[in-house]
Amino acid sequence: MNFTSIGDLGMNLQMRQQNYQLKGHLTRLSTEVISGVKQDVGAAVSGDFVALSGIERGLRTLEVYKLSTDEAALFTGTLQTALTEVAEAGAGLGASLLSAAPSASPVQVDTLAQTARQQFGAMVSALNLRVADRYALSGSATDRPPLVGAETILSALQGAVAGAVSVDDIETAVTDWFDAPAGGGGFLDVAYQGSADSLAPFLLGEGESTDPAPTAADPRLRAAMAGVALAALLDTGLRAGDTAGRGLVAERAGTLILNAEPGLTAMRAGIGVAEARIEEAATRNTAEASALKIARNTLIGADPYESAADLEAVQSQLETLYTLTARIAQLSLADFL
Repeated sequence: MNFTSIGDLGMNLQMRQQNYQLKGHLTRLSTEVISGVKQDVGAAVSGDFVALSGIERGLRTLEVYKLSTDEAALFTGTLQTALTEVAEAGAGLGASLLSAAPSASPVQVDTLAQTARQQFGAMVSALNLRVADRYALSGSATDRPPLVGAETILSALQGAVAGAVSVDDIETAVTDWFDAPAGGGGFLDVAYQGSADSLAPFLLGEGESTDPAPTAADPRLRAAMAGVALAALLDTGLRAGDTAGRGLVAERAGTLILNAEPGLTAMRAGIGVAEARIEEAATRNTAEASALKIARNTLIGADPYESAADLEAVQSQLETLYTLTARIAQLSLADFL
């Protein structure tokens, strides 16, 4: 019988080669078990990366949309809170002013005036809200608060009504000041510090974005502030000593506040619609991302059970190789003979 043997050097090289191959298989299978992705992606897709590239691009795009929808949700949620605070600042005050005005005593008017002044400060503070280190109601000028301080606004209004004689004149002066266009010396010139340009919309998905965000210069917000500001002027000494006149001013202020409530309600409803759209877009994007991940796993995903079984087999082979190597290394010439 003929047989071929190899020398010690050849056997050593063969053992080293087998050891290297088994360690390579062990590393590859360990990586696949941990990551769940085949290490040889090229072989998994048979060299055609078009589908895989499209999936990866879609996932990266959805990550950007997720960041945008998260920011949009935070922005609209905080804005809704601010508008609620503005509405609550006037809620009840308008009705109190109207009910007390016909037969109001000086003490009642003074108390309502003090309350209005406090509420006006709360309104201004609520509108100067910041979201993620940006002022939300300043339009594109997010680096500065939209409104000056409440006392600065009331001081400007004192100057606006200084020449007013009748209660009608006082009411007109206040509403005209809040409604004055830019350059007219009113609210937009004195109180509003933001930009006339709206904040850029948030991207929600392919071809979908939020509506432009409102600013503190929105006419509905100005109307809400006008009524409270008119009542607050009574606390600065407006019509001092004229009990009947102060009662009439309180009544007009209450009317303005109540007339502004539908506008605030419409604004809050609009923000609520935006919140719903953002939530729907976020849910849709999450579902699409999950579908793409499943598709990617179908292309390059490693079967965890198969990889684990192969890993165990390679470990067994490697242990066997080490055992054989150890035994061969202990051979001597005497044993061989």
